[in-house]
Amino acid sequence: MRRSQDGFVPARGFLQAGLAPRPSFNDGSGPDDIQVAVEGGREEAHRSLRTPLSTYEKHIRYTVYEFTDLLDSSSISASGWTSIAETILRNYRAFDAFVVLHGTDSLAYTCSALSFMLQNLGKPVILTGSQAPMLELQNDATDNLLGSLIIAGHFMIPEVCLFFNHKLFRGNRTTKVSASDFAAFASPNFPPLATISSLKTHVSWELIYRPTHIKPFSIQTNRAPSDVACLRIFPGIKPEMVDAILQLDGLKGLVLETFGSGNAPGGQDGVLTKVFAGAVKRGIVIVSITQCMTGTVLPLYEPAVQLERAGVISGHDMTSEAALTKLSYLLAMPDMTVEQIVEQMSRSLRGELTEHTPMAFAHPRDVLPTHLANLTQLGYAISKGDDEEVQRLLKSDVAWLLNEADYSGNTPLHIAATGPSLEILRLLLQQGASVHIRNKSGRTPLFLAANAGLTEHVTLLKQSGAHLHSGEMATAKSHAKKHLDLWRTAGA
Repeated sequence: MRRSQDGFVPARGFLQAGLAPRPSFNDGSGPDDIQVAVEGGREEAHRSLRTPLSTYEKHIRYTVYEFTDLLDSSSISASGWTSIAETILRNYRAFDAFVVLHGTDSLAYTCSALSFMLQNLGKPVILTGSQAPMLELQNDATDNLLGSLIIAGHFMIPEVCLFFNHKLFRGNRTTKVSASDFAAFASPNFPPLATISSLKTHVSWELIYRPTHIKPFSIQTNRAPSDVACLRIFPGIKPEMVDAILQLDGLKGLVLETFGSGNAPGGQDGVLTKVFAGAVKRGIVIVSITQCMTGTVLPLYEPAVQLERAGVISGHDMTSEAALTKLSYLLAMPDMTVEQIVEQMSRSLRGELTEHTPMAFAHPRDVLPTHLANLTQLGYAISKGDDEEVQRLLKSDVAWLLNEADYSGNTPLHIAATGPSLEILRLLLQQGASVHIRNKSGRTPLFLAANAGLTEHVTLLKQSGAHLHSGEMATAKSHAKKHLDLWRTAGA
């Protein structure tokens, strides 16, 4: 953003004006241009920059793509979300991660929308912005963008995230809580995924949401948010006012912001409850979320019970932004019935709500193996094809083990890609193991499987969204002369 007579406005040339002059974003090495896929199937060469060496002994090479129309975030709509999703899809194979620069006004809405639109996401997508523009003397833009680049360039967190004020949040759990403070966003019902300190980045790996379906990355852009409304209950609200909203042409869903744990005005005749019940009978999906910053919707009191009986479904601890974008996402899904939408709204699709399960108690074992011991045992079990031992080890420490690497940079999925058991490979993928991590030789699990001549392993990895990295392609094409069909399946 730059100053103008009308206040701050979006401006072009961010890489040249905002990043190139700053040593923390540009080590002066002058790397080659990067090809970016744009609309119409064309590719454009974009200048790239490289950061100085990080604490983790890596440089981050990146480029900046600017949309044709630059928007103030207060003007974004579903078409803007579609543009972002389509750009990521076009460039998914060419980049290891994506950072989206976005104004703060609607940032939480875009995070939530993208979390549902980007299906089977296997790479980091981090949205960030700032309270003060980077070209201002005092700003938070520098720290927010640099922190986003560091996390995107070093850690395989395959979620749509929001980074702000040194914290990485799950995007669909966030809401804007301040119009002026640098700590502008909070995740009231879910802890941060990562925090950056002066020394390192602390990632809570046990919290990371990973895709568990054996399907490639895709996007769902058939959205119609105008079909959904959001209404905040207040003392003295008139049933006629609510009914007028629910009678709007084309309305298919309503997010209802209720008091406390899901309460709304009742009264002796229950007129408001009857309005909701009538709308539900007409096929309108009504989701109740709490107005409170923290907590969840539970039918503890009589007004909440009456709403539940009228067909209003619980949104649990979702934010307004998540409930609104999730409901519009589901309503736009082809061939989905109202009953299926109601069922999906109560389930966690991308970690957007807390599913309550019965509490279980268990005594720990006498001897708890270390993480390193578990990783070593897992590697041996995978290489031997010992399905039962693999399942036991994953059950005890799945969050940490899935994407951890050994001394050569191989993850359990790298080992399984050349292992004897296709079912172990399938199990790791279904648990959320990343197909995009490269070992210290720059090899993906897909390359190793193809190089080992394992056709079924290659096919399964491709079904999960794996693709050869650009740095592997030349070697893959030279190998393809011997095993043409196999390497063609792998994508060479």
